Amino acid sequence: MSATLGALIKQLQPDWTIEIFETLSEVALESSNPWNNAGTGHAALCELNYGKELPDGSFEIDSAVKVNEQFQVSRQFWSYMVSEGMLPEPDGFVNPVPHMSFVWGEANVDFLRRRFEAFKNHPLFAGMEFSDDPAVIRSWTPLLLPGRSKNQPIAATRVAGGTDVDFGALTKDLFSYLTDNGARLHLERKVTGLRREGDLWRIQSKHMVGGTPAVTKARFVFVGAGGGALSLLQKSGIKEAKGFGGFPISGQFFRTDNPAVVARHRAKVYGKAAVGAPPMSVPHLDTRVVDGQASLMFGPYAGFSPKFLKTGSWLDLPLSLRPGNIIPMLAVAKDNFGLVKYLVGELLATKAKKIAALREFMPDANPEDWRRITAGQRVQVIKKDAKKGGVLQFGTEVVAAEDGSIAGLLGASPGASTAVPIMIEVLKRCFPQEFDGWKPELEKMVPTLGRKLSDDPALAEATMASTAEVLSLA
Repeated sequence: MSATLGALIKQLQPDWTIEIFETLSEVALESSNPWNNAGTGHAALCELNYGKELPDGSFEIDSAVKVNEQFQVSRQFWSYMVSEGMLPEPDGFVNPVPHMSFVWGEANVDFLRRRFEAFKNHPLFAGMEFSDDPAVIRSWTPLLLPGRSKNQPIAATRVAGGTDVDFGALTKDLFSYLTDNGARLHLERKVTGLRREGDLWRIQSKHMVGGTPAVTKARFVFVGAGGGALSLLQKSGIKEAKGFGGFPISGQFFRTDNPAVVARHRAKVYGKAAVGAPPMSVPHLDTRVVDGQASLMFGPYAGFSPKFLKTGSWLDLPLSLRPGNIIPMLAVAKDNFGLVKYLVGELLATKAKKIAALREFMPDANPEDWRRITAGQRVQVIKKDAKKGGVLQFGTEVVAAEDGSIAGLLGASPGASTAVPIMIEVLKRCFPQEFDGWKPELEKMVPTLGRKLSDDPALAEATMASTAEVLSLA
């Protein structure tokens, strides 16, 4: 998020000074690290939590369309950056990987067939295929069939034009572009305080090596610190941050680099979430391409840790409590007992139980091929609600001061896939006087800015084809 915003500002206002603060020894070691997320270019092509079934058996597709529209904006920006030589060859951060949904059991097969019918004629989902034929599904990805009962009903949808994104590589490339063009990156510098002084923000920081304090002053601050954003926004004292809380969820994956296994699966395959599981815990068997090397990941296995970052403190959660957010957090705890029970169950699950979950996707999975890795921390947004007192939100939330001098991002999925439209919205909210003057330049970066591809099938087809060509996805 921070890298994206910086890259936008550098082109819109090249005379502005940009200072970047990173606590760790490198950028992109937390949520953007490729092994801390699924790397799915989230476009609702395979994620069944977008486009839910309604009580009457129909499907709402607005949530799926929205996230797809957002991802197309990101693709346009990346394409522009590649075309202008501001980003290196695209295969270093994005690769074509089909997106699939996969289910088993008669009821789920019927569910997926009806869902496919609701999506297939939409311009953003053109090319989606459905099959309940084991031979066809085997041809799409051979790993799903061996060892499975021939009497078990199965079905899958597939979009060949899906993507795998190494957001760590992309983040590093964007920051390299920024530093090559005058921005200053301060590594191992932890921001410890934010305070308003007149028209400026006083940013207190300390060097992680030696603890030397430092002060920087800025007219605008963006807090893109992942799980660490809540604490910094609270320290800023802006009224807009009051009432927000965070609920941390950790995760683990199984990973294999065995070439014989990896070669039999080239797809991101998403299933249905377990009852009571959070949307971010939808099981999926993913192809990951990192540093040119393909691997497979299965998960996530959700868990709980009071840390807001993998490198955070065990006191992150208790120290985030404020008079303004205690009631919303207690309300969420009361209303989400099932989620807490689910997380505890995941924490207590044995390796055998976790392998059993993998074998629901890949029946002949050999435990010796798979090792467990710890993924990133996700801090889900808790916010005030007039009726319930507080609600747990599984999306992202931009928090900005009324005067636009500071903004930050809370929340998780779909996160990085939608970074570009979210950061354009930050620019619009925080720089209202400049935004209209920036539009011509923004339209060079995102040619469909302000328009919905959903409303123009021809534009949708042309835009997706153009970005696919530039990003070598065709």
